[in-house]
Amino acid sequence: MSSQDSMSAPVESVDRALRLLIYLRENDSISVKEAAEHLDIAASTAHRLLSTLARRDFVVQDFSRRYRLGRMVLGTEKSIISEADLRAAAMDPMTRLQQAVRETVQVMVLKGGNIRFVDGVEPDTILRVTRRAGDEMPAFVSSGGKVILGRLSNQEVEEIYRRGLIEWPTRKVTSLKMLKRMLTQVRRNGYALSVEETEQGVVGVGVCILGKDARPLGALTLAIPVSRFDRNRLTEYVEGLKTAVAEVEATLLSS
Repeated sequence: MSSQDSMSAPVESVDRALRLLIYLRENDSISVKEAAEHLDIAASTAHRLLSTLARRDFVVQDFSRRYRLGRMVLGTEKSIISEADLRAAAMDPMTRLQQAVRETVQVMVLKGGNIRFVDGVEPDTILRVTRRAGDEMPAFVSSGGKVILGRLSNQEVEEIYRRGLIEWPTRKVTSLKMLKRMLTQVRRNGYALSVEETEQGVVGVGVCILGKDARPLGALTLAIPVSRFDRNRLTEYVEGLKTAVAEVEATLLSS
């Protein structure tokens, strides 16, 4: 390669990256294949360009493996949602949902390979799941953790658990292959179940909370004693969670 070629190659790469960003300003998302066709380059080259942009937060890859504009372009880095913001936005919707279904409702966030419970509301019944605050456990055993992981790409999940899955006494997922297979089902359903995976005697149902850039901010879950869990009510539980999540998202969007 001549010195002139070596100097022009980086400029060509920058031009291609900028053309991708322009494309995404005019379109909702793009796949690696579409990027390759748009730029008339090999798919491997398009993947490297998009991966580089993703590392710098100019684009993000969603759960369907398509790329969208990221926070560096959208400016969402100026309005990072804190746990306090999430707790404040979630408290009233959680309270209403708890009163409707008479089960414990909790809000949680992803922290590395774990989820951390931010807060919750529990009923006054004798048999109930006690709310958690500040506790952590592996994300892949919790319904809330599962739906958050489900909004990430497999590549992101692989990076989170690059050193292997965290040990947990009641876990049912024991390998990355099992985890990715489970997340495929979660993405298809739009919610997640955890049947005695966090602890014996507890069933969880979770729905993800999304930010302005369609990235996961956290999750709302119902925690139900296994003896009272009724699969015939699953649709009711999921719809109740989705309504509460929509209220949380609307509050955060307007703040």
